[in-house]
Amino acid sequence: MQYLPNILFAIALILGLGYFGINVKKLIRNIKLGQDVDVSDDKNQRFNNMARIALGQSKMVVRPIAGLMHIIVYVGFVIINLEVLEIIIDGLLGTHRIFLGVLGKSLYGIFIASFEALAVLVLFAVIVFWLRRNIIKLKRFMSAEMKGWPENDGNIILYFEVILMCLFLTMNATDLPFQEMNSGNLVSQFIAPWFSGFTEGTIHIIERSAWWLHIIGILIFLNYLYFSKHLHILLAFPNTYFGKLKPKGELNNLESVTAEVKLMMDPDADPFAAPANPDTIPAKFGASDVTDLNWVQLLNAYTCTECGRCTSECPANQTGKKLSPRKIMMDTRDRLEEIGKNIDANGGTFKDDGKQLLNDYITPEELWACTSCNACVEACPVSIDPLSIIIDMRRYLVMEQSAAPMELNNMMTNVENNGAPWPYNQMDRLNWANEN
Repeated sequence: MQYLPNILFAIALILGLGYFGINVKKLIRNIKLGQDVDVSDDKNQRFNNMARIALGQSKMVVRPIAGLMHIIVYVGFVIINLEVLEIIIDGLLGTHRIFLGVLGKSLYGIFIASFEALAVLVLFAVIVFWLRRNIIKLKRFMSAEMKGWPENDGNIILYFEVILMCLFLTMNATDLPFQEMNSGNLVSQFIAPWFSGFTEGTIHIIERSAWWLHIIGILIFLNYLYFSKHLHILLAFPNTYFGKLKPKGELNNLESVTAEVKLMMDPDADPFAAPANPDTIPAKFGASDVTDLNWVQLLNAYTCTECGRCTSECPANQTGKKLSPRKIMMDTRDRLEEIGKNIDANGGTFKDDGKQLLNDYITPEELWACTSCNACVEACPVSIDPLSIIIDMRRYLVMEQSAAPMELNNMMTNVENNGAPWPYNQMDRLNWANEN
């Protein structure tokens, strides 16, 4: 019985990390359903972007209040959870505050004091976030796509953080040897008197309960991430690394279309000859479903924080149109998850479900409302690119379904016939010069 707590702790740890590993494997598989894309260029710039945007939170502070609160939660949660390492070692070996003997009373006290101070700051920031969502009700959190699970998810993670921080402080406040040491109990010394009426045995039970609930809560939180928008806690780093390096206004060209244009402009080419490399011909032009997108775009979808900065900056959305860049990313992720579950249910292969991203999730009306201004890309704090998905789906509508809006079809017809977007004969194109 002496080693029963250690065995139970090891089982809980294995189950928690094991289930997390299973979900990570699913996540990687789903992202790999996307088309291949080369993002191996300029590694130095990519590492710089990751350090500056993901680690340094440089784009968060554009909005100072939200940015500062987010940095507090981000830094506090990461640093405080460094003590998880101590908990894991203590849990497996049956020790208690093992780092105290390694670091010494003074240094250990400094670390725990900083953890307690950050815990209070995290609680303050979380309360501010909760008020902004539920009392002030900021407009960007009240959009149609944020009803139901997305709204609940945002609150659940806040409650998680409050509980974990309170358990951490309670654990310290009821650890009598730690309190007697009087080093590092910066905040917990003021909580300890709340338990002064309890017996020493009862206080020890409270301390052990808080300790167990804290580590189990962290394992639950870790596994909750896969089902939550807070997956960005992990994915923000690879997403910013693989983010677009080219100027935001520069759209990629489809190699197959470029090759076709070159063939048409080559006077010596045989228009009836078979393609030199048939493997380069895509199954379709553009994208109608998530498997037509590239894997970086699918990584973008899983990384979306649902913060709504993209949608709040979108001029189409501001003028009342249905387009919401946030919804584009959420729909892409939902469809990708649906395909992943389909694969799981059918023994590792996808069974056609008669659905696709286009029309079943995202409507042409949303796609054509986009002005291609890149405001959403500029606003995103973790380098997500909703515009690239919109452009690829537009390409499908135009090149596969000839389903462009009438105004666009007229413009393209004029370009084809007149060499300009306007319905003027080519012989009349310079008449404006004679008006003087």
